[in-house]
Amino acid sequence: MLEHKPIFILAIESSCDDTSAAVLMNDKVLSNVVATQAIHEEYGGVVPELASRAHQQNIVPVVDQAIAKANIDKKQLSAIAFTRGPGLMGSLLVGTSFAKSLSLGLDIPLIEVNHMKAHILAHFIDDENMSAPKFPFLALTISGGHTQIVQVNDYFDMTILGQTLDDAVGEAFDKSAKILGLPYPGGPLIDKHAANGDPFKFEFPIPKVKELNFSFSGLKTNILYFIQRNTKDNPNFVQENLEDICASIQYTIIEILMRKLKKAVKQTGIKEVAIGGGVSANSGIRKALTDAQVKYGWKTYIPQFQFCTDNAAMIGIVGYYKYKSDQFAQQNVTAKARYVIS
Repeated sequence: MLEHKPIFILAIESSCDDTSAAVLMNDKVLSNVVATQAIHEEYGGVVPELASRAHQQNIVPVVDQAIAKANIDKKQLSAIAFTRGPGLMGSLLVGTSFAKSLSLGLDIPLIEVNHMKAHILAHFIDDENMSAPKFPFLALTISGGHTQIVQVNDYFDMTILGQTLDDAVGEAFDKSAKILGLPYPGGPLIDKHAANGDPFKFEFPIPKVKELNFSFSGLKTNILYFIQRNTKDNPNFVQENLEDICASIQYTIIEILMRKLKKAVKQTGIKEVAIGGGVSANSGIRKALTDAQVKYGWKTYIPQFQFCTDNAAMIGIVGYYKYKSDQFAQQNVTAKARYVIS
């Protein structure tokens, strides 16, 4: 019996403010290097121009490190996968241009990847601490720029059942943290403070949105008015109640997500449920999904932390499956800031 030659994919991710490169051998991660950009903290959010400049500085050493850590020679690479979109155009252009150039230089195929599909297919990385969902399954993709419920019928057959009509859940966390005076990125800090707070101390409204769609802009406004109203009477209100406020905000956001997810399960009859995206690192959301397995009889899938935030390993796993089905890009491929799952 002939032994199949291993497929080595070099993956590049540069959609926002993290420069990442990974090497996969088939569906197994050999290396996954991420360079974060601390410069945005002083601005309270990602500055696109600064992000693209930092990518230009980081991309060569990050790719070099990924290949070295994988302990392979670049001549062994089978193809280069890269994030085409969605994301910040300046950031995407750096990764796209580098991937195209390296593909030409090494004379190997080029594979373009949708960033949001990668968050979903990250579950198929061969990792001893993760198991892959069975098709069809529902994916809740939650990040700084996206909130979606996707029905996944196959690796490349996905349908968006519902999505945010305005702000994404990650933005709701970060903007709420900013209102509370917490530094950027504030989402993880809300999660941290919420651990010791009372989630029922303060009540925030659950928005009424049709079908399986989401809305978070009204919640952000409500939190702003709530803080303004209470600090007017007591300037120390936030400091004195920080943990309870964070717990109440987090509880409300999780409730919004879980109500829609329950509705999606009921409508489709699909009880295989997975989460993905940066916000899936939130401990409260992870617990809610784990609890749902017992409470509602779902089979739930939660990725490892390293595959939640933006990383190249998830780009690589899509590249692997695309390579196997001969889905290659041409050299005239361009970055897409808006790139919808289809």
